[in-house]
Amino acid sequence: MFLGVSTGSAFYDAAMTERRAALIVNPAAGHAGDVVESLPARLQRELTLSVYETSADRSAAACADAARREGASLVIAAGGDGTISSVASALLGTDACLGILPLGTANSIAHSLGIPDDLEGAIEVLVHGEPTRIDAARANGKTMILLSAVGLHADTVGETPQDEKQRWGVLAYIRTGLKKLMSLEPFAVEIETEDQRIHCRAVAVTVANMAPPRTVLAQGPPVLSPDDGRLDLTIVSATTLVEAVATGLHLLRTAIDGEPAERDNVGFLAARRVSITTEPPQNVLIDGEESGTTPLVVECLPRALMVMAPRREEAREAPPAADVEVKLAGLPELEVEPKR
Repeated sequence: MFLGVSTGSAFYDAAMTERRAALIVNPAAGHAGDVVESLPARLQRELTLSVYETSADRSAAACADAARREGASLVIAAGGDGTISSVASALLGTDACLGILPLGTANSIAHSLGIPDDLEGAIEVLVHGEPTRIDAARANGKTMILLSAVGLHADTVGETPQDEKQRWGVLAYIRTGLKKLMSLEPFAVEIETEDQRIHCRAVAVTVANMAPPRTVLAQGPPVLSPDDGRLDLTIVSATTLVEAVATGLHLLRTAIDGEPAERDNVGFLAARRVSITTEPPQNVLIDGEESGTTPLVVECLPRALMVMAPRREEAREAPPAADVEVKLAGLPELEVEPKR
């Protein structure tokens, strides 16, 4: 059985000795239908495998909980970010390790952890990767591994039809996003952390545990670390299409360079717990899934999840972080009130 440690050879050797795994498959995720039938045979070359398929009556979380109770020490989520987050929810606080086979549209959780998009590369990580403890979070009562989004990001994902996601992949989001940018409507937002209240106007607020650079609306801070015991907030305000596109390009560049955002219409900070209210209410997205409207409350769960990630020598090195943790100046109608 897996040992309850963050990383190291003892855990790795135990995994290789027992090799008991469960595969959780969501047939509806992205292009999963093209490969799902061949997965069990491919994985059984390396692992003692049980297979669980989600359905309308059985969630990925229920499948993962059953697999863990039946002795699986590696529980593999094959699907998109929503499926992975659901499987992870059943593993929080346990010694069972989450494995990831990215078969969704965006696969942002896999990208953030350095897990390859291609199936063989992802399987290589499952078999020869390094078990690593990372943070998770609770967002409006749901498990959050990646991020929660309010406003533009949530609207874009929520309004992109499923058939377009399956046909065009990430390009489908770009098409919807451009439509949304044509009619930006900033909203009033109050953000409360453990030590302050912030009021301003924004078109998007993102609370991230981790996010790949292409998730530009999460990229205010210089680095998003999934194991620092904190949540990273990015606040973006824009009123025109030109301003929004320029801001997105800026955030992408600074994310790739490991630098903090510098534009006046972008703010960021870190917190252990955050509450977000808006006027009017805004759509909320949690790990790629539509989750109602604001208010949104997110609390970090430090080192709550064990995940199989690329071994350190194989993982992509993050650029050194710039020494900037908070930037709020420049946001429209900004008010900051310290809590006593």
